[in-house]
Amino acid sequence: MANIFTKYIPNTVTCLNLFSGCIACVMAFEARYELAFIFIILSAVFDFFDGMLARLLNAHSPIGKDLDSLADDISFGAAPAFIIFSLFKEMHYPANIEFIAPYMPYAAFLIAVFSGLRLAKFNNDTRQTTSFIGLPVPANALFWGSLIVGAHDFLITPACHPVYILILVILFSWLLVSEIPMFSLKFKNLSWKDNKVSFIFLIICIPLLILLGISGFAAVIVWYIILSLFTRKNK
Repeated sequence: MANIFTKYIPNTVTCLNLFSGCIACVMAFEARYELAFIFIILSAVFDFFDGMLARLLNAHSPIGKDLDSLADDISFGAAPAFIIFSLFKEMHYPANIEFIAPYMPYAAFLIAVFSGLRLAKFNNDTRQTTSFIGLPVPANALFWGSLIVGAHDFLITPACHPVYILILVILFSWLLVSEIPMFSLKFKNLSWKDNKVSFIFLIICIPLLILLGISGFAAVIVWYIILSLFTRKNK
């Protein structure tokens, strides 16, 4: 009986990820960015634990794998896309591009589309067992949630052109499906030699989060991308 019960635990946690992601979407659509970001973080916590529990309980299943991808596309694809959608609707549009203001918000959904493509690619890519190829979807979602919550007051001023955000959307959409190797924070031991890149990453993350607050999460993701590119060139 215990074995029958335990095999459902990881999928239950994955469903909590999905539930939290749905709430994040609603909050984002209502432009309640702080709450949307909180529920994205909560989804990331559930996403971490469902995989860990599946390994601990030896409860892997094809349904669990598909459910995890579905939950991740909602929590880390659709939710940040809705956040960007709501931001685009608030932004200041200069007179020369004011005619595209009603249409620009829909560009946000490129994030949801490319997140789905990235998840499908990840599920079928045997190279990604110990590291990542392309930007992981939770990292992308944390970047957008942190950026928009932390810098909202600036982003909706005339000083921030909507095209800047559009360029970021296109760039991060490409990063999701790119062939750029990105390191994983999975520790097999606490040896400096075996985990040097991860330790360097975490050491720099601390001052970024202290100095920048909420926006520090976006800075951390940028640091993660830069360090991944640097370590790739030095391999």
